[in-house]
Amino acid sequence: MIESIIQDILKFRNERGWGQAHSPRNLASSIIIEAAELLENYQWGEEYSDPINVQEEIADILIYTFLLTDKLGLDVETIIQDKLKKNALKYPVPKKED
Repeated sequence: MIESIIQDILKFRNERGWGQAHSPRNLASSIIIEAAELLENYQWGEEYSDPINVQEEIADILIYTFLLTDKLGLDVETIIQDKLKKNALKYPVPKKED
């Protein structure tokens, strides 16, 4: 599924000739900009958020993130699984007391 989405994103980008502008730095900057736009939805409290805009901003963040992983030759599933394993060691499940 993820690979299919990445291929759709790359096709969209390539059809428009935008690839030359997608350096790692530009893509990382775009992720931050879109994350700030997502955060604007919650600036004055969650009750003021626009659910449609939240979805669109999350999509923008993911699109730029997938473009960056492609540019860097990273496998999304692998890097997520690796990070989850690292986090599991860093933050173990608390043991229940009897």
